Amino acid sequence: MHLLIVDDSKSSLLALETAVRSFSDHDIESFSDPRAALERSRAVEFDLVMVDYMMPGLNGVELIRHLRAQHGYKNVPVVMVTSQTERAIRLEALDAGATDFLNKPFDPLELQARIVNLLALRTAQVALADRAKALHVAFRHASRQADMREQEIIWCLAQAMASRDGNTGDHIERVATIAELVADGVGLDRIQRRNIFLAAPLHDIGKIGIPDAILQKPGKLDPHEIELMRQHVPIGVGILQNSTAELSRVAVAIIGGHHEKWDGTGYPNGLAGEDIPIEARIVAVADVFDALCSDRPYKSAWEPERAYEEIIACSGTHFDPACVAAFRRKWPEIRSLFDGNGMERGRTALIAEAI
Repeated sequence: MHLLIVDDSKSSLLALETAVRSFSDHDIESFSDPRAALERSRAVEFDLVMVDYMMPGLNGVELIRHLRAQHGYKNVPVVMVTSQTERAIRLEALDAGATDFLNKPFDPLELQARIVNLLALRTAQVALADRAKALHVAFRHASRQADMREQEIIWCLAQAMASRDGNTGDHIERVATIAELVADGVGLDRIQRRNIFLAAPLHDIGKIGIPDAILQKPGKLDPHEIELMRQHVPIGVGILQNSTAELSRVAVAIIGGHHEKWDGTGYPNGLAGEDIPIEARIVAVADVFDALCSDRPYKSAWEPERAYEEIIACSGTHFDPACVAAFRRKWPEIRSLFDGNGMERGRTALIAEAI
């Protein structure tokens, strides 16, 4: 324990310090100048403070107010040692944050009892704070582990669906990475970006309920097949809509809205403009862009520059103009994803950043 004693009377200061040392071996710092004591308290967090009331420049009540305003001194025991007996002064000291009072001249046995009790209280406070810190560290560690397991499960599900749909793990990773970049470009915070990055790979999970004959058809789908294919949206929403997790909520918003269009001509609900969840508007840009750049049973991959021009051309019709503007600002990073080493900003880096 580290004690601070402040009294402008050198004889009182010596008497208090001698009395405390008679029953304890705690570290003690004594000051006759209250301003010097206050300055010292900014560098050292004392465990107990004893302060006189009548002092020049800064009285005891004022010193207590300054101490209570400092970081780390909210719960530190403060004893006012004073010859003043006026009720108003004591009430003022209590209002400033005094914990206890000791009259001058003090009784050594009373001093010992009060200091021992207050230091026991302080010891319990410190132990409780240490325990809270340890629990916080353990909670963060457990949260990281849960996040990693959640991310692994999401990626396994998404890769399983991608392989059935004729895609690769690179496709879902690029969609997630591009979506995170666009989310950053429109100003979403770190948690929102993380959730979009993790949920984006599930955007087509409803295709698990679509027949292979439609998913793998090498040519264009007829109107009946198109209608069947579009059922992957309500199927995907149905898989996750009963979950109460925030990540599932984001995933449902993406699944249900990534085929909607800014001008209201999309499906399944014909939503338009900002009625479409922002997460879905972001993933729509990422998904269409990467789909254009990917080989499919019914088409060959476009060059990224050609796909880029298509995204720009569809601003205000298919896509949210703000999302397209963010896509343009992030284009150098997005383009690098197709250069072989650009995926370094992919899953591993973003997961580590999110945690």
